[in-house]
Amino acid sequence: MSIKTATLDGIATIEIARPEKKNALTQAMYQAMADALRAAQADPAVRAVLFTGQPGIFTSGNDLEDFMRRPPQGPESPVFRFMRALLDCDKPVIAAVTGAAIGIGTTMLLHCDFVYVSDEARLAMPFVSLGLVPEFASSLLVPQRMGHVRAAEKLLLGDPFTGAEAVECGIANAVLPAAEVVNHARRVAERFNAPTLSVSQQIHATEFSVEIGQLLGLTAKKRFGMVLEVRSYSHHQAPLAFQAIYIPGNVRHLDLPSRKVLHT
Repeated sequence: MSIKTATLDGIATIEIARPEKKNALTQAMYQAMADALRAAQADPAVRAVLFTGQPGIFTSGNDLEDFMRRPPQGPESPVFRFMRALLDCDKPVIAAVTGAAIGIGTTMLLHCDFVYVSDEARLAMPFVSLGLVPEFASSLLVPQRMGHVRAAEKLLLGDPFTGAEAVECGIANAVLPAAEVVNHARRVAERFNAPTLSVSQQIHATEFSVEIGQLLGLTAKKRFGMVLEVRSYSHHQAPLAFQAIYIPGNVRHLDLPSRKVLHT
């Protein structure tokens, strides 16, 4: 199957392990990664998810021979199950990228919370040159991250780019020597083992704050300057204040479990 999984010290590691095929992904591998993400999501002992490849190769993208034999058929196909599982995962997802990250190897990074790349990494999204539509919302997210001009180079021309460029473009957090990438990413993942508030609750609080700003018809610039008191509840129903946002002339409270906006 070529996907290795392990859970240790609160970290669920998903390793792409098919170096003889440059970590090309088959349908079975997508299903294995989807299952691993769902298992990590359901396991309360898991605090973070770590994606890794092999030394010198993250993934070369889809195994075209496998996809030609069994093309995806609808939303229940393994590739879409993987995409949905990654989108649904509310635990921090960290990616450690060394070597080539082609196609899905780059687009999946747009949906990770932390991305660390090696100084010899090469990322590329060659969809258009293959007659394909850019996948996994990349035609929306890439221009948002790096602007239209750079996005055109990466998406329309499929130009490869370095790890340093990935950091500059907002796709990755940092570029490191290849030998240090996985260990650094693991150290970041281990930081979520601290006995603090669930990171997933903090993520939800942030997302809901943005939702409320959108519902109120505020522009992104105005949303950035808001102060809204967001209240969440732990599993023990202990009220916790995350963030205070001021809306001129009106203070509102958001009760996260019900997403109900209360005027005060």
